[in-house]
Amino acid sequence: MRGGGTVAVVGGSIAGCAFAAAAARAGADRVVVLERTRGQLADRSVGLCIHDDRAAELTAAGALPGGIAAHRLTRRRWVVRDGATAAGKLFWEQPFPFHSYHWGLLWRGLREATPASVVYRQGAAVAGVTVPSGTGDEARPEVTLTDGTAERHDLVIGADGYRSVVREAVSTGSRPRYAGYVCWRGNFDARLLDGLGEDVWPSDAVTTVCFPGGSCVVYRIPGPAGTRVNWVLYAVPPQDGALRFDDPTSFPPGHLTPGLAEGLAELLDRAFPPYWGRLLALTAPEDTFVQPIYDLEVPRTAAGRVLLAGDAATVVRPHNTSGVAKALQDATAFGAAWRSAASWDDLVAEYGAARGPAGRELVALARRLGRAQVEETPDWTAMDPGRAEVWWQEVLAGAADIGGQSLTGGRL
Repeated sequence: MRGGGTVAVVGGSIAGCAFAAAAARAGADRVVVLERTRGQLADRSVGLCIHDDRAAELTAAGALPGGIAAHRLTRRRWVVRDGATAAGKLFWEQPFPFHSYHWGLLWRGLREATPASVVYRQGAAVAGVTVPSGTGDEARPEVTLTDGTAERHDLVIGADGYRSVVREAVSTGSRPRYAGYVCWRGNFDARLLDGLGEDVWPSDAVTTVCFPGGSCVVYRIPGPAGTRVNWVLYAVPPQDGALRFDDPTSFPPGHLTPGLAEGLAELLDRAFPPYWGRLLALTAPEDTFVQPIYDLEVPRTAAGRVLLAGDAATVVRPHNTSGVAKALQDATAFGAAWRSAASWDDLVAEYGAARGPAGRELVALARRLGRAQVEETPDWTAMDPGRAEVWWQEVLAGAADIGGQSLTGGRL
């Protein structure tokens, strides 16, 4: 498709920046990012990982800029409380070819790599998108902002996350479904590890602490002021009649309910090897938060001249470690569709055909991982390397690995 036209990207986080850059480089006349928040997104300090193979593909495609701080990981160690050692029993170690990132630093790198022609408007909250019928100018979707103003564009991209407003215009009534458990998340300065008095955790290792009814992943990430420890703990939350998770929600840092805070402390004391319980307890309350786990697969990722990207398109449980890679792959597929399409309709159709099936496969794999590591956990104490490998392959069910699929399939 030749250049031209105006593109609106709703949402200015990682997926939004990636799509805005892809549209600008493809030749759009004007690209505007509509970001509802006014603060600095770079302040978000959670950790994430990208598979080395996915990172190489995305770097080659221009979707992942170079020079962004990353921490190399090579192995994943699985441990369980054994009552005898402070660090628990190590029952399996598997390869883990990933690099970890600080969300804010990754976002900043993507934002700085966005072409200067892109207009990034903060405080522009979108109330809804209308997909008209017709052809030509009459087919241009309309974006309505919460201040009542409206604007039309040749293409609208919904990159506004798991609570997407744009999704309703593409797949009416599609809402994320609560999986029945949550993840507690936190991070802290890695220098605090010195106070634990033990050196049982190699810097290139991800540790998965296993317990009945859940698991916790712990790994190091780069930070603005040095290395940090990042952890994600999956479990069913304590029974509390005041907690409602049916609608997508979260408890931001420093805003845990007393029940959630007490439930975490009780779980660490009861189920964790002492070393790892003490490690998580180093996290300050203002750096601890809770995310209920949701997932969603929509019947279509595009309608008219509106398409969905990242978590707006599919909500994948974090167990798959594929969220950022998927968002950047979505943007890469969008750029490829732009180059090969003859019209806006062709662009939308090609993008949907490429990314719809990929998103659904990721949702299915993450559900299997969630069942295996939270909802229907095995007897972790009976695990050894052989049993663990068989269990893992059964969970993958033919998938090559976690971290997302390869982009190499002939279309990109």
